[in-house]
Amino acid sequence: MAVYAIGDLHLSFQTNKPMDVFGMEWAGYQDTLYENWQNTVNPQDTVIIPGDFSWAMYLNDAVEDFKYLNSLNGKKILLKGNHDYWWETRKKLVNFLENNGFSNIDFLYNNSFEIEGINYCGTKGYDLKDADEKIVNREIARFSISYESIKDKSKDTIAVFHYPPEKELLYMMAEYKIKKCVFGHLHGLKNNSYNKIDHMLVSADYLGFKPALLR
Repeated sequence: MAVYAIGDLHLSFQTNKPMDVFGMEWAGYQDTLYENWQNTVNPQDTVIIPGDFSWAMYLNDAVEDFKYLNSLNGKKILLKGNHDYWWETRKKLVNFLENNGFSNIDFLYNNSFEIEGINYCGTKGYDLKDADEKIVNREIARFSISYESIKDKSKDTIAVFHYPPEKELLYMMAEYKIKKCVFGHLHGLKNNSYNKIDHMLVSADYLGFKPALLR
């Protein structure tokens, strides 16, 4: 079973938020993404989505976006991004999935996952230009909660963020001996133009709308 990642899908099947205003590479991207995903990901695989999944403001406005995601191969694990305004309490999110029959979707939300002997933990993170002390401390706490939920910390761990990790989270990764992370948020970069050892940018447009293999 393989694990992939792709972020910043920015789906808007129920909202009027076309992404091609940000560049022609976004024109018809839902079809491109669907084809690439189905040709890459097998039903037994897992795909991690580190934020900005849907433009919906409320959870009920994201039903069609979740239907699209549910139709794709593999198990999908969503992390909150800065544009995921629809995000609710974990109980409400789980009830939403159950009520709509979305059986292959879960959330990275103050928890962690072990997949094929690798741990995955994470939090949204923050942009230092906009974050105050309260936000930074909140994300530090959430990353700590996620990491501490790991049952076997002797196994390798990959950190998942929406924002590129800033210094406090980098310090925590070092403390936890986490050597690799994935994140999204950044747009407009050409494929292979972002190079950092074990810091993997997985924004959909950067990847050419094709999930990237993690393990």
